[in-house]
Parts: sequence; structure tokens; C-alpha cells
Amino acid sequence: MQVRAKKSLGQHFLNNVEICQRIADSLTLHNGYKKVLEIGPGMGALTKFLLTKSEFETSVVEIDKESVTYMKKHFSALQDRIIEKDFLQMKLNEVFNEEFAVIGNFPYNISSQILFKVLEYKEFVPELVGMFQKEVALRISSSEGSRESGILSVLLQAFYDTEYLFTVEAHEFTPIPKVKSGVIRIKRKENLVLDCDAKLFKTVVKTAFNQRRKTLRNSLKSLSNGEVDMSSKFFEKRPEQLSWRDFVELTKQFS
Repeated sequence: MQVRAKKSLGQHFLNNVEICQRIADSLTLHNGYKKVLEIGPGMGALTKFLLTKSEFETSVVEIDKESVTYMKKHFSALQDRIIEKDFLQMKLNEVFNEEFAVIGNFPYNISSQILFKVLEYKEFVPELVGMFQKEVALRISSSEGSRESGILSVLLQAFYDTEYLFTVEAHEFTPIPKVKSGVIRIKRKENLVLDCDAKLFKTVVKTAFNQRRKTLRNSLKSLSNGEVDMSSKFFEKRPEQLSWRDFVELTKQFS
């Protein structure tokens, strides 16, 4: 039995076993936790390497019924750890009541949403290793204040250390995608105090980048209500020129 890759689910199955091993080996479990959640295992190309690691307690979440049937038939070691749900709709704190790592060859069409979900539950997710469209992976791991910066990269870099690990060529997948892929690792910054209101921080970052061609003076005008002094040269910059630390200082002015 083979699982058909479904375009609607953004499925591209990774064929290269050495790359699968490398992805599994990239997970460090640096804080002593042992639970691992793989998103979208497909036919288990990555799963089988995760299961060889005795220090991991691996679960998988899969929305594709055909893949679920395949995994139940071929991966009896998972037993009751195959979760037939949409990861984006899950309440992660109800699935795990302790810290867990996230890993996967993520479908391109929901990869950014997966990261926003991780940010929402950052107190539960100290680490993620994932494959993304290369362009997205580079943007996420871009240096602070670079032209590639965006909402997701700034929010992630405020709470996680991000690292681009390696590139995967398109021909390693079935079906072959039109783009290359990139694998990244993010590790949560421990004992981090953001030093501003986290909800307002998110609002400021999103508002600034939603009009990224404008200067901050213009894009953030709607948040100031005339109560913020926006005459400094700081507000002449565009959002991609700021680091996450700059956005923290900016948020303080709006609080």
C-alpha cells in the first residue's frame, strides 16, 4: 500500500533516507524533555528514524486518513500515539501537559501557520526542527534587521534562537516540487523577559509589517492616537530595518 500525495494537503514525500536521518539527528532535546510530535508523517520516512531514538517518546499528528491507515498498519510501535487531527486546530496543552519538541517535513501551504501556532504555545515548545520552502526558511532565520525580515521572523527571533541547517533539492521528493526546501532549527530562549507587553508587541510588529513600504511614522499612526511623540528619526525607518529588540523599545513607547 502506498499513500497518494494530495495536492490539497500540500504533500511532497521525502525519499532520501540520509536526509531523513539528518533531520531526526538535528533535534537536540536540550532541556531534558523527551516528548516529540511529528506533524504530517505521510508514510513515515522520518518517523522510522525518530523511533530508533530511545530517548524520544514520539507521537505523530496526521490529517490525511489514508496516511493514518498506513501508519497504523506499518508502525505498530506508535500504538496509541497516532493523532488523527488537524494540528492547526489542536489545543496543544490538552494533548501534552508537559514540554515537547515539534518536527516534520511541513506542507508548504501551512508551514508559516505551524510556526504561529508554536509561538502561541511557546511555553510548551522549547524546540522545533522543520523543513520549509527554502525562501521561507531563509526569511525565518534571516539576520536581525535584514531586508528579509517579516512578521514571523521578528516574532520568532524575540522568543527563539533560529538557525538555518541545510538545503534539500527538489528532486528528493515525490512529487517533485517547483522549489528547493530548507531545514531550520529553532530553540526557545530560556529565562527571557520580553520587557514589554507581549500582546502589544505582536500588534506593533504586525501593524508595521502590514504596510512595510511605509515608514514607521505612517504605518503606526493608527496606534498612537496622537499620544506618542513620533518626531524622532527612529520613526523614519521602515520595519525591516529594525531588530526584535528595537520593536520591544518601540512597543514601550506605545504602552
